[in-house]
Amino acid sequence: MFGFSTSFNCRAIRRCVLLSIAASSVSIIGTVSLDSKSWAQTPGTPYRAMRIGDDSLAISSQTPAVGLPDLRGTGSAEPLASTFDQDRERLYSELADDFAMVDRMGSLVRRVAQLVKPSVIHIEARKTEKNRGRTESFDEAGAGVVITIGRENWVLTNRHVISGASPDEIMLRTTDGRELRPSKVLADPSTDVAVLKVDSSVPAARIGNSQSVDIGDFVVAIGSPFGLSHSVTFGILSAKGRRDLTLGTERIEMQDFFQTDAAINPGNSGGPLLNLRGEVVAVNTAIASSSGGSEGIGFAIPIDMAIRVAEELVSHGKLRRAYLGVTLDPNFTADAALRGSGFPGGALVKEVRDGSPAALANLLRGDIILEFNGTSVENDDHLVTRVGLTPLGQEVPLIISRAGRRYRTNITVIPLQ
Repeated sequence: MFGFSTSFNCRAIRRCVLLSIAASSVSIIGTVSLDSKSWAQTPGTPYRAMRIGDDSLAISSQTPAVGLPDLRGTGSAEPLASTFDQDRERLYSELADDFAMVDRMGSLVRRVAQLVKPSVIHIEARKTEKNRGRTESFDEAGAGVVITIGRENWVLTNRHVISGASPDEIMLRTTDGRELRPSKVLADPSTDVAVLKVDSSVPAARIGNSQSVDIGDFVVAIGSPFGLSHSVTFGILSAKGRRDLTLGTERIEMQDFFQTDAAINPGNSGGPLLNLRGEVVAVNTAIASSSGGSEGIGFAIPIDMAIRVAEELVSHGKLRRAYLGVTLDPNFTADAALRGSGFPGGALVKEVRDGSPAALANLLRGDIILEFNGTSVENDDHLVTRVGLTPLGQEVPLIISRAGRRYRTNITVIPLQ
């Protein structure tokens, strides 16, 4: 599990929180404490002993007590205890109705977990690294999900889960306890996606559409946090399009992460993020944490992107990335975009290479690319990701801004050499 941390010290944070809580408690107690003067109050009217039947204790006939049964002359009033029992039954009935709605949601999550867990694989990789001239071996745990590519079963996971381990050093464990070894391992460092071929019968998960997922949707994560295989957590999709994240020591060039508050910890890497239809919508990859554990900020690769990479790996052994032939300005800001095109986004072209697809489409230095293949371009990183995952040889429409005016053109992407 990749994670990136802030400069805060974990123990210092805990200490500050505890001190803040303690101070708040003292402050609250202090606000309700009374000083000695507050206790020196004038005594009220002293109590008098009275007998039952005294007029002063009788309930006035002019102002009958609200909610009490009238005993005058009926002889058949309902007891107070019976009214109380009826109120309790009514409240229990209302509570049962409310619980039924919540229980339906809980039942949905349970069914998603039961349906997909057989397709989730616990992964253990034996890795060897050299540190200061010494060779060290260690095990790393993660997860994966079985998918079907070309009528074959493959385990989709993160590259960093198995990086540095040979196929015979990777153990795959199914939910029914079987231990398998992959017959082939393929990975792409630019996206942190990997696939492992399995020759045994394991049910494949159903693949969803990450474009149909929106912020606030409920999601379920399954993985092996801290080696605890097939653990299930629940949350919502918090954000989309997270990019330019520093993840571990390796540079992941093509980023377009979902963010979720479903609990994701080290070991959840490679496991599926699911919608409540039981479909895989993303692959859990990283966390933002100052403690090394879940703090409600996890990141996952959208399944559309992961499947595109997986299919390229299976078909060609590597991800063949598409190419426009432009150099983009990474310092192009939203303010500059608004001034240049009236749109708070886009990618500014700094250079166009001769003979490239961009040159053939008549792009020029200073053009602002606003849309690529029907998708609004947010910034240069967004455009790089969208272009890199476009099928090779496909002609796609572009909308650009040039000198304050908008133009449309088509461009045919070619492989990046």
